[in-house]
Amino acid sequence: MARPRKPLLSRDRIVAAASALVDAEGLDAVSTRRLAAELGVSGPSLYNHFRTKDDILEAVADAVSTQVDLSMFDPADERDWPTALHDWAVSYRAALKAHPNIVPVFARGPGRRPAGLRIADAVFGAMVRAGWPPAQATHIGALMRYFITGSALASFAGGFVDDESAYDPADYPHLGRAHLLAEHRQQVDEGAFDTGLGAIIDGLASRYAATVRT
Repeated sequence: MARPRKPLLSRDRIVAAASALVDAEGLDAVSTRRLAAELGVSGPSLYNHFRTKDDILEAVADAVSTQVDLSMFDPADERDWPTALHDWAVSYRAALKAHPNIVPVFARGPGRRPAGLRIADAVFGAMVRAGWPPAQATHIGALMRYFITGSALASFAGGFVDDESAYDPADYPHLGRAHLLAEHRQQVDEGAFDTGLGAIIDGLASRYAATVRT
């Protein structure tokens, strides 16, 4: 029998299958047994490419990281650092929003993930080129990761139920319209992200003007 032209298994096939499972069912759905069944191979064959389930999830997270736009941090790009930081944050959150179930892996940091490390390197390098001291550039990178991943971990508005009786005015005098939040989940969550991002950028710009330029 002729050998197949393409190998039955590859890292890319495993990552694609794992990504689909994570998107559809969450992190707990991923197991070597489940992936082997999805791919039509034996379980042990996965270990030729990944040692553990965590390694697979790290690869899924790294694949999502490649969707983040870093062009604004290219030295040839003419955007100033506040605009670049803003545009990158929007792109980063969009990637996480498209794959919300993988966000807890992102929250652990880039680890050894190549694409994740390229993000950290690009942000740090751009801030240093803009004149921020290295320590402050590190703080900015950490701050942005906290904010972006935190905003993608869960929905604030989705945390409220749509039952008006759950918010008795006697107990919660200021939550009379809280039952409407879930209905306007996207509007509330997007507005919160835009407000927070704007506040962070404005605050950093003020600090830059007061300390870095002096």
